[in-house]
Amino acid sequence: MMIPSEPIGSIPRPASLLAGLDDHAAGRIGNEQLQDLYDAALRDTISRFEATGSSVITDGEQTKPSFATYPLQGLAMLAPDGAVIPFADGHTRQLPRLTAGPFRYGVRSATYVTAARALTTTQVKQAVIAPSALSLLYPTGGIDGYSREEFLADLMDEAEADIRGALDAGAASVQLDFTEGRLSLKIDPSGGVLRSFIELNNAVLDRFSEAERARLGVHTCPGGDQDSTHSADIDYADLLPSLLQLRVGTFYVQLASEPDPNRVLEIVADHARPSQRIFVGVTDPINPVVETPEQVCDRVLLAARYLGADRLGTCDDCGFSPFGDDVSTSRDTAFAKIKARIEGTALAAAALGG
Repeated sequence: MMIPSEPIGSIPRPASLLAGLDDHAAGRIGNEQLQDLYDAALRDTISRFEATGSSVITDGEQTKPSFATYPLQGLAMLAPDGAVIPFADGHTRQLPRLTAGPFRYGVRSATYVTAARALTTTQVKQAVIAPSALSLLYPTGGIDGYSREEFLADLMDEAEADIRGALDAGAASVQLDFTEGRLSLKIDPSGGVLRSFIELNNAVLDRFSEAERARLGVHTCPGGDQDSTHSADIDYADLLPSLLQLRVGTFYVQLASEPDPNRVLEIVADHARPSQRIFVGVTDPINPVVETPEQVCDRVLLAARYLGADRLGTCDDCGFSPFGDDVSTSRDTAFAKIKARIEGTALAAAALGG
């Protein structure tokens, strides 16, 4: 028996790249020198991914400023004072605010797929930001001459093109990052914002065929930045029934850091459709302790009791550095956890197949 195992997305950037980004911002190095650093980071990331034995890899988001804002690179119609995301330890992240239309992506994820596939024969998975997250760019006060309805129509077109472009570029699968799903319940406990997010994302997903949606997945977690979360205090029971209504073939569910994984697995088992594959988080990027393969194996076997082995997969709870400047986890720790995930999943598969 084989149980698939996949990364979520980001890997901490090398110190040389982070220093280069600072130097580029200060004007000490030019675009060509910065590109050399990006290229070196990408090559090293893919090489180290391959060394773990993973059958599916990512580019580690080495050239993204963050998992959420890559489409905004190069855009002029943005102000810095957008929605604020507070984390449990007191730090915040702030999205920009759209100031004019029409809305267009500055960068699409196909560029990342193409660059990664040029360096490997291993299957490449591509993470994209869910359209619901980018809907937060539109200001509550509106934009003169550009209605929210016009913005959402443009956003759906751009999100579709981003996903379709990654598939056309050869991504084995495309994962929509939907960390704002759990956060929305902190903003609006009634669930109204969550329902609007689900409707918007499904409106985009409905533009794809059933065969294409089988290659699409959604990732949920309570955020992960600088070893802190933004919505771990929100009950999964309030999110998961709605989340599992998203029309994709695969879900990636943060679980390793949940205090009561049995309860979460029971909820997933009650609400997931039989055709959906569920990847459960078996490594916690926020915890600096590297899991052993045996610990991972135990987590997989627990999940199999609720979901069955035939539609089970494993993943990391979230990316290891979703924002480019997050250095709370080292590259060595990230790849050690990934290797433990691969080995522990194989142990569980052997046990379940025996």
